[in-house]
Amino acid sequence: MPVVKLDAFRVDIRQFLKTNTDIQTDIIREYIANKAPKIVTTLSKAVEYNEKFFKGEVTINDVWTVITREEMLALAGMFRYMFEQTGTMRMEKYPLPQSVRIERVDADGVAAEWQIVPGASEEKVLLYLHGGGWILGSAYSYRPLTVALGEATEMQVLSINYRLAPEYPFPAGLEDCAKAYQWLLHKGFKPSNIVIAGDSAGGNLTLTTILELRDKGIPFPKGAVCLSPCTDMSFSPSHGETDPILANAGLFWLPPAYLGKENRGELQNPLVSPLFADLRGLPPLLVQATPLEILFENARQLVERVKAAAGEATLQTWDGMVHVWQLFFFGAFPESREAIDKVGEWVKRPL
Repeated sequence: MPVVKLDAFRVDIRQFLKTNTDIQTDIIREYIANKAPKIVTTLSKAVEYNEKFFKGEVTINDVWTVITREEMLALAGMFRYMFEQTGTMRMEKYPLPQSVRIERVDADGVAAEWQIVPGASEEKVLLYLHGGGWILGSAYSYRPLTVALGEATEMQVLSINYRLAPEYPFPAGLEDCAKAYQWLLHKGFKPSNIVIAGDSAGGNLTLTTILELRDKGIPFPKGAVCLSPCTDMSFSPSHGETDPILANAGLFWLPPAYLGKENRGELQNPLVSPLFADLRGLPPLLVQATPLEILFENARQLVERVKAAAGEATLQTWDGMVHVWQLFFFGAFPESREAIDKVGEWVKRPL
């Protein structure tokens, strides 16, 4: 998918990204050959219209006339397979410490797992909502990042598997995130000892979960952490040429897959695009992003709007990184660990 040019990145990062792209391409080829040979036509269509989207020739709203729900399901299956395979490879290269305890749990109907590092407070929880465009990702594939966050924050991590689109469109995933938070409250954890965090689509769900809690009169957590969050689903495709994670993933079809055709007019619904929400009275917010990613400008705007609404919001930026570099560069570049450590510092700071 020739959308991205890597010239903006330093040489070692360009080589790393090229190697990762080659690995992902091999996994997708293997998937197509052995599991879904008919997906080639759908993939070709996605490639074609992805390029048109970044040229401004089509919009997100045009997707419903281009890709059917069945085709979205097929693409989701392929990308899920690739993401979980690369997640396994990441953990084989950078194994989790043997001292980490992983316990699967049912959080009031939401599949989840406790990830507990030595020294983690028994009273404090980081509720993590993984990214993946609302269509892929899992508590398993995110373990390198979430365990590292548990170490940095000295908190237990509850990483959840919310329902994914397009099988379960909006608001199913959001409902699961809010339900998991309430489950923690029912288990006796104090709101002041809980932080909600997420990346990309999970950063979106972190923000919309906070809004959902406010609407229902449920006590807020201590704070919220968003890594490269999606704050506006009606975004324009700026910075596509410097975002190798999102631009080459067929970004244009992810919001429609999440919303479902029945919700196609909801792109600016605050529970879909929190940038358009009333942002007064939110708990403290930390946002990490890189200027080279597509979602940066909207994330920056969100922080400014929270501040304008008399809220506490902090934007931390790293130059020359990619979307959710905290995960994708884990173990490979120091900027990943730096960002994770900054989350720990922010979470542990005195109120």
